[in-house]
Amino acid sequence: MNLELLIDILKEFKNFEESTSYKSTAKVEDFQNFLNERSYGKENPTNLSDKYDLKVYDLENEIAKQVIMLGRYSKHLIKKALEKNTDLVNDDFTYLFRLMDYDSLTKTQLIEKNAHEKQSGIEIIKRLVKNGLISEKPDAEDKRSVRVAVTPKGKEVFFETMKDITVVSKIMSGKLNEKEKNNLLMYLKKINTFHHTVYLNLKNEELEDIRKLVS
Repeated sequence: MNLELLIDILKEFKNFEESTSYKSTAKVEDFQNFLNERSYGKENPTNLSDKYDLKVYDLENEIAKQVIMLGRYSKHLIKKALEKNTDLVNDDFTYLFRLMDYDSLTKTQLIEKNAHEKQSGIEIIKRLVKNGLISEKPDAEDKRSVRVAVTPKGKEVFFETMKDITVVSKIMSGKLNEKEKNNLLMYLKKINTFHHTVYLNLKNEELEDIRKLVS
């Protein structure tokens, strides 16, 4: 028997018992989550910069990392939520979701609202049309544009899928309390407003020119 390992486990369990995460009904999974959270919290964003003598913006670098990881976690959860509906994948749902707010949009408008490259957006729209979830027709005012709208089948699929997507939203907020959620939402809206402006007006500019906006 590895006594040193056993002693380490007991020490960690004592830390778990003394933490705010501990409840009398705690299970093995709760202890595992506690260990994972402690391990993740020890990661230091300055390690790589010190190791390789890199010039990085440590705080901003960590923020970017967290945002990227949240995006990946959300994709995983949304994929799980959409397993029951073979007509939708992650990005398909976001397009359907955004389009539900409008009677119709041009293809370009819908793609821009999802902050996608044009070709990627066109492929998603094609898939939604093929599956009968949205319809398309020429724009009455601009014959060069095509407008898209959610079909009755699309609305039905949307409302069915929202049941599971709502659960995903709850999970994505983690263990934040109400005040923390409101603060996070405020900051996310602020940073997304900035990036939406960059996406619409400056996406073809050089990185250094865009960086000047935050200097």
